[in-house]
Amino acid sequence: GRSSRWSLHPRSFHHLSLLHTTMKLSLALATLAVGGASAFSVNQNGGLRTSTQLNVFRQPIMAGNWKMNPTTESDALNLAIGFCALVDTLEDTCGLDESETCTEVVLFPPFPFISKVKDIVQEKGITVGAQQVYYEDKGAFTGSVAASMVKSVGCEYVLCGHSERRTLFSDSDVNINAKVKKVLEFGMKPILCIGETQEEYDLGITEEVCAMQVSKDLAGVSKKDLENVVLAYEPVWAIGTGLVCDAEDANKVHKFIRTVLAKMYDEEAAQSIRIQYGGSVTPESVDGLMAMSDIDGCLVGGASLFSDKFARICNFKAAEE
Repeated sequence: GRSSRWSLHPRSFHHLSLLHTTMKLSLALATLAVGGASAFSVNQNGGLRTSTQLNVFRQPIMAGNWKMNPTTESDALNLAIGFCALVDTLEDTCGLDESETCTEVVLFPPFPFISKVKDIVQEKGITVGAQQVYYEDKGAFTGSVAASMVKSVGCEYVLCGHSERRTLFSDSDVNINAKVKKVLEFGMKPILCIGETQEEYDLGITEEVCAMQVSKDLAGVSKKDLENVVLAYEPVWAIGTGLVCDAEDANKVHKFIRTVLAKMYDEEAAQSIRIQYGGSVTPESVDGLMAMSDIDGCLVGGASLFSDKFARICNFKAAEE
């Protein structure tokens, strides 16, 4: 239902290339759906429904991705201290492997700050993670960090496939898949990030892009290992732009992702996995997002650099069903 941007536009050749990509994605999805009812069927109201509704409780998870911020160690430690001071006022936060009735909180500081930030936040039950790793165990890979290294300093989670790693550092699906499996091998939990660009959104191929990324990035990951994977849907056009995908639209994508997982694994796996939303999440938008049935948490960027904002996000107030 979006207007065409093809005719006599100076970027016509680029759009033709995207159209070719769309056709390839559609063919790949058709192949994936062979051998039974398609996992990608849309029902009358435009939402997506799984074939069997399971009564599964998914523990909320809020993650703060500091990216390449703040600029000094002292600023990083002050940020951690400030957030911890506010955590005492939050009734429903907890750490990894604690009660599933509370909200799990994870921080992703830059590599140099991980250890000292962990020392500050662990007493509050907050977990730390690494923003990325390389898929090799060791060797002549200047500037890279191995999974064993971040594991040894206390990381429980690792971001894999963040859009900035995909676009700025050319992280391919093959490499992301290798990183996901390496993180699992070392007993940590990957947060696998997927999502469409602005151009892909404008072309109406959000579902195709997400399905392809999930299929490629989880290739070779067993159902048992999937229990330790968190997904994060992050529409690239909403990251750092101040734009937020409408909560209901985001929820539809999350539902669709579960249909992909049901086809790859089964309905139980699809309904059990936690799927975060990421993309300019704010204290003002979090309640609406977390009121949605299939949004299990948020991957927060800019707002996580402000103690009060991130504390409010972690202490979301979802509407009653």
